Amino acid sequence: MNTRQLFAPTRTEICGIPVTDLAEKFGTPTYIYDAETIRQRIEQLRQFDVIRFAQKANSNIAVLDLMRKHGVVVDAVSSGEVHRAQRAGYELHGAPHPIVYTADIFDREALDLVVKHDIPVNCGSPDMIRQLGQAAPGREITLRINPGFGHGHSAKTNTGGDHSKHGIWHEQLDECVALAKENDLTIAGLHMHIGSGTDFEHLSQVCDAMRQTALEVGSTITTISAGGGLPTPYKNEDEGLDVDRYFQLWDKVRKDLETEFGHSVALEIEPGRFLVAECGYLLAEIRAIKKMGENLFYLLDAGFNNLARPILYGSYHPMSIAFSGKPSTEFQNAIVGGPLCESGDIFTQEEGGFVCARELPVANVGDFLVIECAGAYGFVMASNYNSKPLSAEVLIDDGKAHLIRKRQTPEDIVAGEVIPG
Repeated sequence: MNTRQLFAPTRTEICGIPVTDLAEKFGTPTYIYDAETIRQRIEQLRQFDVIRFAQKANSNIAVLDLMRKHGVVVDAVSSGEVHRAQRAGYELHGAPHPIVYTADIFDREALDLVVKHDIPVNCGSPDMIRQLGQAAPGREITLRINPGFGHGHSAKTNTGGDHSKHGIWHEQLDECVALAKENDLTIAGLHMHIGSGTDFEHLSQVCDAMRQTALEVGSTITTISAGGGLPTPYKNEDEGLDVDRYFQLWDKVRKDLETEFGHSVALEIEPGRFLVAECGYLLAEIRAIKKMGENLFYLLDAGFNNLARPILYGSYHPMSIAFSGKPSTEFQNAIVGGPLCESGDIFTQEEGGFVCARELPVANVGDFLVIECAGAYGFVMASNYNSKPLSAEVLIDDGKAHLIRKRQTPEDIVAGEVIPG
């Protein structure tokens, strides 16, 4: 099982550096990432033949560079993510494939890019097979299969079943095998990912579906991907992942297929959140504290323009107070919100938009609130809503804090806009 430090209601430092020093040097709001936590999560998955980072979770090129230096390859879901991977030092070709394009469609730019550079493609729709075959026959592809069921901590993170747009519907497998053959494409791999926070009951169902699907496709299969969705603890009572058990379930599938096909089959895993969630902290300053009826609000200089997971999914994030002055030992219930002109700009809410309070230390304006486990789907979902600048990003490695993205300026925000005439 994972070993991790319990979430505490107060903190004085992040990775050994005082929170007040980080705020003074880099300002707020700022994302801070711990490189060592990323390394630890990578090492937990070394049993798999290939660790492929779903970079959509955190695509800063400094984070990608860290992944690359530790033998992790990447998944790209857009032409922009292919460019990011290249900027981080990934080659276009190698073994295992350094970059794989995975999506449910090709926009025109992405199709041109994968054809020009012969980038491997994981197809999520029959139309992708047809379009790639017409543009670049003779290549190998993998198929992302929707097995007909899904799982997720939120309905919006469930990526399987008939309410999900993701993957090729399992009943269309024969059609897609024929389509690949017609277009001179070889199906060399299969991928299944049914959503985030997968439990072992659902995982065993996915493994069974993968085994059956691979047998239907046949011996051209040389790679299977377990996808991602590995659970991440956000609360003290959450259990960490039993990685050995997770691997053993998938390894059994791989070995069964190797016996059936008479050749080796590589086993990939494609984590996103698992590798980066726990490394990340969103550092914000409390700028106002006010009563609204019976409710007390802590209002921060960070909003859902910085971290959208609570408003999108009702996601829970642990929070801690870093005092700028005299610390308090008392607690009170507080609703934590941001600065945006939007009633939904609340960090303490449940799925469906239900606002709730959190028991937090008694704080003052000028103290800092740290939103923890914010390294995945944080900055990458940020926006300029209310013309707020994108935050800075900082990577702490070996006790040193490195600025890996400058804070956006007002001029940066309007740089691409033009008044006609």
